[in-house]
Amino acid sequence: MSLELKALKCGYGQKAVLSDISFSLEAGEVLCVLGPNGTGKTTLFKTILGLLKPLEGKILVDGQNSANWSRSKMAQMIGYIPQAQNTSFPFGVMDMILMGRTAHLGNFASPTKQDRRIAKQAIDTLGISYLESRIFTELSGGEKQLVLIARALAQEPKILVMDEPTSALDFGNQLKVLTQVRQLASDGLTIIMASHVPDHAFFYATKVMLLSQGGLFGLGRAQDVITEKGLRELYGVNVKIIQTGIKSDFQEDSEVRMCVPLQSSKTGV
Repeated sequence: MSLELKALKCGYGQKAVLSDISFSLEAGEVLCVLGPNGTGKTTLFKTILGLLKPLEGKILVDGQNSANWSRSKMAQMIGYIPQAQNTSFPFGVMDMILMGRTAHLGNFASPTKQDRRIAKQAIDTLGISYLESRIFTELSGGEKQLVLIARALAQEPKILVMDEPTSALDFGNQLKVLTQVRQLASDGLTIIMASHVPDHAFFYATKVMLLSQGGLFGLGRAQDVITEKGLRELYGVNVKIIQTGIKSDFQEDSEVRMCVPLQSSKTGV
């Protein structure tokens, strides 16, 4: 399933937040979106999900303009995974995952055996069957995030939009979630993922998009787009990009790189 944005302008009312955003993704690709707070990552995601109408330009899913799709069709095609969240109600894990099936149910319909089978398959795909009988509000941050991914998988979408999926997670849970992201891409899903960590793009993305105030700052392969000069201009910090000597098993003919922050004698940071 392909996703293509053509000269997209998005914002609120007539006030543009991002302009002239164009890119294309094919099945199995992961686009990592990087940029400082307030540069429009969430606005872009809301527009792709159909929650905001484009001010200009088009969003094509497998060549079809999604502008006039129903909410049901949009949910069947594009899944959304928010940051790990709490809910006021003590839903069971299976109930949370079954909520992903609502895109396929009619009004007032209850989940069928088929829906439960698909939800169970999502649980098995992520290897979280040990959580099935737990209460969502009692889970750790990493466990909640995996359940939210399972809920999105139960939608059976072709594209996944992930808003900072590792936000507030510890190091171990970050790796678990990102490993699942890479596996889902290998299984053929198209994934767009926001992050504040350039290393995530180096390790897990096939493409990276850098956003600055008002628009596109860079787009392409991580090793071409994420540079010391670019990060300094984008975030106002000094970093050193180093070669790890480790071959990437996700990006062909690529060696994994990492960003190391540099101390400044002037600022003490």
